[in-house]
Amino acid sequence: DSKSAIAISCNPVQHSRMKHIAVHYHFILEHVEKGTIELYFVKTDYQLSDIFTKALPTDRFNYLVRRLGMCSLSPQELECVAKSQ
Repeated sequence: DSKSAIAISCNPVQHSRMKHIAVHYHFILEHVEKGTIELYFVKTDYQLSDIFTKALPTDRFNYLVRRLGMCSLSPQELECVAKSQ
């Protein structure tokens, strides 16, 4: 979701501050060059992964739950599921 990460992935120039991601960088760069994957910027409004990485307001959380096809379980439902396993 970062424009700078996309730019780095598409630019074959080696950057000294990104040595720690060299393996992932080369893997992604190789697939971008082959056309296997295409990188593009996704606005925050459409970042479904936010539900897993950020503390969200209730309405935003519920929206993302629905978009991902997930459902919220009440504590009682969750306890029932836990006991059945």
